[in-house]
Amino acid sequence: MEPQPHLSENGRPRGRQPVEPVLMEPFEVAAMLSMSTSWVYREASKLGLKGYKLGRGRNAKVLYKRTEVFEWLEQQKIH
Repeated sequence: MEPQPHLSENGRPRGRQPVEPVLMEPFEVAAMLSMSTSWVYREASKLGLKGYKLGRGRNAKVLYKRTEVFEWLEQQKIH
């Protein structure tokens, strides 16, 4: 059976690529850095990794730009 003309071989619509997430949750940053989530909340901003607060009060979320996490990590390299 041939795929329909408007679908690619994997069944997804043609011309639409999956979007890479721009923002990361603190638990994702923690996992990537092999640190705890509490460390990310407590220490990351002190060390220069700034988060973005979305929302207000108790429901506010702190998210991190993926590119900034990688840039910050690159700056931590020991030469």
